[in-house]
Amino acid sequence: MATKSTIKPLFDNVLIKPLQTETKSAGGIYLPENVKEKPQIGEVMAVGPGIVHPNGEVEKVVVKVGDKVYYTKWGGNEVKVDNEEWKIVKQTDILAIVN
Repeated sequence: MATKSTIKPLFDNVLIKPLQTETKSAGGIYLPENVKEKPQIGEVMAVGPGIVHPNGEVEKVVVKVGDKVYYTKWGGNEVKVDNEEWKIVKQTDILAIVN
């Protein structure tokens, strides 16, 4: 098991802590764990330095630590951080920054 301080994403990878999903439906019914959808919004916890192109140019990651972002539903890899499931996704798997 890793801690946040031990994970440093490489290249254009981003470490995201998924935000909690709704525990009840719009009608007020509490949802069991197996019915809840996977979250698609999370907080950026760490970012890689970016991609180095063959010509030496560095393409930096657009998001920064603390941003809230929407990411693809099935993209990335799950990692366990302090007994929580977090995601490491490529920058291209991030769809939008939430203000």
